[in-house]
Amino acid sequence: MPIRLKRSTKRLLALLALLPAAVFVLGTIYMVGMDQLEGSPRTFLESLQWASETLTTTGYGNDSHWRHPVVALFVILGQFLGQFLVFLVFPVFVLPFFEEQFEVRLQHILPPMEGKVLFYRYGPAIESLLEEFKRRKSPFVIFEEDLQTARHLRDRGYNVVFGNLGDDPAVLQRAVKARAVIMNAGDHANATCTLIVREHGFTGPVYALADEPLYRAPMVQIGATEVFTPAHVLGGALASRASARISLPVEGLHLLGAKIGMAEFRIRAGSVLAGQRLGDLHLRQQHGVSVIGQWHGGRFATAEGFDTMLEPGAILVVVGAPANLEKIERMAMPIRRTGPIVVAGFGTVGAKVVQMLNDAEEPCTVIDRLPAPGVHIVGNVLELATLEKAKVREASAVILALAQDSEAVFATAVVRDYAPEIPLIVRVNRAHNTERLYRAGADFAISQGQVAGQILAYHLLDEQAVPVENRIKFSRMNPGQITGWHPWRHEVLERTGAKIIAVERNGDVLVEFEKDFEVAGDDTLFVCGTADNLERFQREFQASPQVARPAGR
Repeated sequence: MPIRLKRSTKRLLALLALLPAAVFVLGTIYMVGMDQLEGSPRTFLESLQWASETLTTTGYGNDSHWRHPVVALFVILGQFLGQFLVFLVFPVFVLPFFEEQFEVRLQHILPPMEGKVLFYRYGPAIESLLEEFKRRKSPFVIFEEDLQTARHLRDRGYNVVFGNLGDDPAVLQRAVKARAVIMNAGDHANATCTLIVREHGFTGPVYALADEPLYRAPMVQIGATEVFTPAHVLGGALASRASARISLPVEGLHLLGAKIGMAEFRIRAGSVLAGQRLGDLHLRQQHGVSVIGQWHGGRFATAEGFDTMLEPGAILVVVGAPANLEKIERMAMPIRRTGPIVVAGFGTVGAKVVQMLNDAEEPCTVIDRLPAPGVHIVGNVLELATLEKAKVREASAVILALAQDSEAVFATAVVRDYAPEIPLIVRVNRAHNTERLYRAGADFAISQGQVAGQILAYHLLDEQAVPVENRIKFSRMNPGQITGWHPWRHEVLERTGAKIIAVERNGDVLVEFEKDFEVAGDDTLFVCGTADNLERFQREFQASPQVARPAGR
């Protein structure tokens, strides 16, 4: 088997062969010139000494003056050539050689793959998932074709193999024993890799992340188990955050008809609610409303107990009678859910957002730097004139689907300063920039890696490792062990995070309760919370759900 030399080694060997040749050529020309033009012959050895002194710039001995202009010009050119070689040899030839000799070598062959997941190429779409794999100590290997990326992954402690499928398809022979293979390159490269692993006899699942939905069927035909398009799923996630027509904020609210409503309020920094304990505010007793939880930093935290702190800038989710909800407007800024949705950025993700909003018959205004069909305002979202033209302050939400995270961070700060009350949903490219966007003022920041991670975690891990949202639900339940308790005035009820919003008794729905009110065994409870909260509520109080039907029927 022939020995394959590294590029730096080949260049160093070429240099070692070139230097003696250069000394020989210069020495020969110098010997002839001194004899024929200067009339002062030199031996071949003396000429070689002159050539080596010139190329290495170590100086001259007796030969330091020349009379003939041709010889003088030749000497000058030789001196410049020597200087050029000095500055060229070490950084270009010598240093890369020693760097490659002493650096930690990259693997070029897959390790034993039993029980491991193989990722083909690294990128933002799998960042979150790899971190979850690492946290769970679930084994995986990344096959990377870009040298700089491979070195970066190795320095981060990932198990990475560097190679090129085009040059050596056999490098994936051991993939036949892998638990699963994830394709994260371009669509054409994904197709090539899928064919190669199947040709080697791999029979396990192959999941591909595609750029275009039209490639799903061909990819499945050549061997992919499933094909996902994270960019389009991301567009759907952004649209559902902004539109209640696509994703209802509360499931089952219709069960109570017009008796109970849900509202969202932003807690301004100067509000009487900001930084306060929920137990100190007595919102239920004084205003007849229940705080379900708050959105802060993109995460929904249920109000579990009287010690729950209300964070400045958070979006508070409150349930109660419509008249009671109006009382809260004096304490917090209500979030209006009327008006068009403004979408900034009309690339692949932005176009998918707009398509979903249009399908839901949601009015929207599109901003982009370049004119195109579907773009309503051509301009820069960083400019106040563009925001005024788009009537951002009258919008029900703003979605930033920009291509660069740096621009998204700045645009988030600009929009938040211009319209502090408007819900702001931002697309993130790299997961590590998410916290920067929240600090800049985003209400929700969703990355492609978060979406792809949720999809792949469902197939590769025991549970969804990267949840995108917590849904709030209403549920009808039997009282269970709550019989004889007041619906609001028992501390144990707060620990589950679920809230008793209303009680149905003898066909009437009660939403406010006197101090001496007690739950009867034949009452029906309307309980609100996330799926986890409701499950804890049922388990804690042995309360069983009832068949969902509108109240009073």
